[in-house]
Amino acid sequence: MIGVLKKIWHFAGEEQGNIRKSMILGFFYAVFHMFQIAAIYVVVLALVGGSTDPAPAWQALGLLLASILGRAVLNRFSQLQQTHAGYFMVANKRISIGDKLKRVPMGYFNDQSLGELTGITTTVLDEVESTGPMVLVGILGGLINSAVMLLCILFWDWRIGLLALAGMLVYLALLSGMEKQSAKIAPKRQRDEARLVEAVLEQLQGMSVIKSFNLTGKGDKRVRQALEDSRANNLAVEKLFTPYIWGQEMVLHLFSVLILAASVGLCLTGAMSLANALMAVIVSFLIFSQIQSAGSGVSALRLVGSSIDHANQVDDIPEMDQRGTVIRPEDHEIVFDHVNFSYGSRPILKDVSLTIPDRTTTAIVGPSGSGKTTLCNLIARFWDVDGGRVTIGGRDVREYTLESLMEQVSMVFQRVYLFADTVENNIKFGCPDATHEQVVEVAKKACCHDFISALPDGYNTVIGEGGATLSGGEKQRISIARCLLKDAPIVIFDEATANVDPENEDQLQRAMEALTREKTVLMIAHRLKTVRGADQILVLDQGSVVQKGTHDELIQQAGIYRDFVSERTESSRWTL
Repeated sequence: MIGVLKKIWHFAGEEQGNIRKSMILGFFYAVFHMFQIAAIYVVVLALVGGSTDPAPAWQALGLLLASILGRAVLNRFSQLQQTHAGYFMVANKRISIGDKLKRVPMGYFNDQSLGELTGITTTVLDEVESTGPMVLVGILGGLINSAVMLLCILFWDWRIGLLALAGMLVYLALLSGMEKQSAKIAPKRQRDEARLVEAVLEQLQGMSVIKSFNLTGKGDKRVRQALEDSRANNLAVEKLFTPYIWGQEMVLHLFSVLILAASVGLCLTGAMSLANALMAVIVSFLIFSQIQSAGSGVSALRLVGSSIDHANQVDDIPEMDQRGTVIRPEDHEIVFDHVNFSYGSRPILKDVSLTIPDRTTTAIVGPSGSGKTTLCNLIARFWDVDGGRVTIGGRDVREYTLESLMEQVSMVFQRVYLFADTVENNIKFGCPDATHEQVVEVAKKACCHDFISALPDGYNTVIGEGGATLSGGEKQRISIARCLLKDAPIVIFDEATANVDPENEDQLQRAMEALTREKTVLMIAHRLKTVRGADQILVLDQGSVVQKGTHDELIQQAGIYRDFVSERTESSRWTL
């Protein structure tokens, strides 16, 4: 238990001060709680002594009022400190996870499930937020109250005090056994809760596929299994705890009866005064309720500790080397120098050497899986190379700080992601300090001003998550406007026109031309119109550059590029 308490304390980080304040307030709360016992003692002494003086009644009333008011005030401030600590220590962890994920290789997201991270940042950390500080302060508060009451009983009669102490120790022994059993099942429970979130998220994301194949009610096997695992584990936790909880209840009742019998026996033999005997019985019930309160916190303690362990697993994700310097190169020539790269044990790029001159356009073509996207991603250092090096302006990309590297590169992806925010804020994503006039200017250059103006609230229209309320071409043009505003010297197009309808293609082409003026451009393209005008065409196959040259040069050579052109020319003649 001590280890888990230390774990929560360490996890609190900057919020340790608020938890410490809550503990101090909890101590004074226990002091005001003792005013109740003092009030009862005053009344018992008066009754046993046969006094008819109203003074004891007024004294008891004053003590009770002081106890109620003091506890109310202290509880309010203690709860505020606990709530603040719980919310912000988890908020800080979520921010830390977000910052961490910016520094890990993109390959991690191919191997790890989005649902796992979602489960950690929601369900797992919610457990810590709502329970962590409350459990920590609650357990310590219950133990402080119990210790103070035990001292009172020992003051009245050491034999009754030892009996109460024995009851507490037996109760804590059972509690310790339950806590150890909980340690075996809590991690699995947390994993299953995260897998449930993962399965539900996957189900929602794939709902269109499930419906299109008429698998409603059939294609949710994984979700049903995750729900069943969650149900089984929660029931297992309850079944595991039930005998211990029953035993704890029996121990407290048994020792309450023993204390009652012992107090009566000692009183009858004259070894204990009637007032002290009555107080010992009353306080024994109160002390056991306090130790029970602390025990209920311990039963949740292991789950909180397991949640913290689960959340801290993100800290073990390997990061790319972040040591670098701020570099702003004079030119933006890109060089691949004998580059090798693999996804795990699967080689993708093999001894690739090539040069993309400054302020030129290079097109990359090749069959699916040849390494085109990987080559582009290595420039932006989404991954680190296994061998060789990638340079921009003569400097290895690993020498740049992440921020200064990304200042040099803008990327337009085939699958554009827009945030659930206004159109203007989506365009300003790469340049938050831009003015509205600057946003409108780049929107016009990207050929998206007209359709944005036609939206219900223009640039202040909130679009759906992922840009669900816009067409593919509209999202692409907003993405280009975003890159125009960023104005990076290197622009990478990853099949940006692959899924655009013909009506939007001309506008998108003009937007791309506006974006690429005086830039170093690298584009992956499947359309002949996009490739033909490139200064240089690179043909990749099975991770190697197999052809290189201009369109006019490559069309004269037998190989992949001439086949590519022939297929595109033939398909352009198709009619319906």
